[in-house]
Amino acid sequence: MSRPAVLQSEAVRKATGTFRKRGGILRMVEAIDAGIHRRTLYAMRDAGVIETLSRGLYRLADAPPLGNPDLVTVALRVPHGVICLISALAFHELTTEVPHEVQIAIPRNSEPPRVDYPPVRSFRFDGRAFGEGVETHRVDKVDVRIYSREKTLADCFKYRNKFGLDTAVEALRLYKERGRVDRAALMRAAEACRVTNVMRPYLEAVL
Repeated sequence: MSRPAVLQSEAVRKATGTFRKRGGILRMVEAIDAGIHRRTLYAMRDAGVIETLSRGLYRLADAPPLGNPDLVTVALRVPHGVICLISALAFHELTTEVPHEVQIAIPRNSEPPRVDYPPVRSFRFDGRAFGEGVETHRVDKVDVRIYSREKTLADCFKYRNKFGLDTAVEALRLYKERGRVDRAALMRAAEACRVTNVMRPYLEAVL
């Protein structure tokens, strides 16, 4: 079917309207649940009406550019996960590092995410360490679960052997410079991550 024919299709017009009502992005399972046939999706893709963000995730081609497409894609592909560590530091502007992957926390017993793009690195968190400090931020009209600044700091101290203690200390200094220090939240996060004794001297020195 040619592109003009696709655009004139009643099924495509309805599907496009559904996409727009959902913010311009749909997973295939959501599209099918909304009454859009797979053939319609593929025809829209082949005609350039929608574009593939990641496997099974589509977006209207004429929608405004995404400000943070990687976080949005991972949030939609891994809805049970939480953006963490360096990715969360970058979101909160608490690092000078540029993330080359999206780091996401998942419950200990869950299956690792299968995301072909963007690059994703998952970390298994237990109980309170997973549930503490989860915030929901609206990013490009999509709800993205991200750890709070305080929980992210605690996570970075916990994973200091992987990412370097200097990364955690730099983040703590930037946190102080932002002028919104929540000591109680920091201590709760430190306890949840079992790094209270590790963090205490740095909190006393920096804050």
